[in-house]
Amino acid sequence: MLFLYLIMKHLIAPSLLAADFANLQRDSEMLNESEADWFHIDIMDGVFVPNISFGMPVLKAISKHATKPLDVHLMIVDPDRYIEEFAALNSAILTVHFEACTHLHRSLQKIKSCGMKAGVALNPHTPVEVLKDIIQDIDLVCLMSVNPGFGGQSFIERTYDKVKALKDLINDQGAHTKIEIDGGVTDKNAKALLDAGADVLVAGSFVFKSENPKATIHKLKSL
Repeated sequence: MLFLYLIMKHLIAPSLLAADFANLQRDSEMLNESEADWFHIDIMDGVFVPNISFGMPVLKAISKHATKPLDVHLMIVDPDRYIEEFAALNSAILTVHFEACTHLHRSLQKIKSCGMKAGVALNPHTPVEVLKDIIQDIDLVCLMSVNPGFGGQSFIERTYDKVKALKDLINDQGAHTKIEIDGGVTDKNAKALLDAGADVLVAGSFVFKSENPKATIHKLKSL
């Protein structure tokens, strides 16, 4: 599969956590017709984060309608147990949390062995330096710019400095890791995030709660 993030233009990954759960087929088809690059799908277990979201059946239903890569973000404990299942559900990128993986390198190897790109997410309090010894093995780092678990939260301003620090780490090691920003992304901060070094912008409420989601996606894509 040709992964779209290999191109230079930044990517937009609308988060279906902010979609209308009663009309997921409609919202999925809207994303298919838009300039969105990926479907960002949050999986929450109510343990790692204080909320529960999509499970396997819902992801399976979404995958039937999505014509773009599924960017699956696991906010769950012991994600290793489910890696093969998420691969079977057509996940293109599978992101696990640094804070949830005791043996992160093993988790990344397992994800790649199942044919997916491997991502690592960092909570707001986790410094990017924890990835120094493993950055070469990571395809995507998802920096949480809100506390994970709920959509619609305010953006954490410290994120800009974390993006710059992570970009320096990636460049210093000659890695090809992409930087994704998840949480509170709007047209007010998107350009500054891209200028700091971000490659992928996850936008949930800003897209799905707007009057014209397609136009909103176009606006973010055109920055």
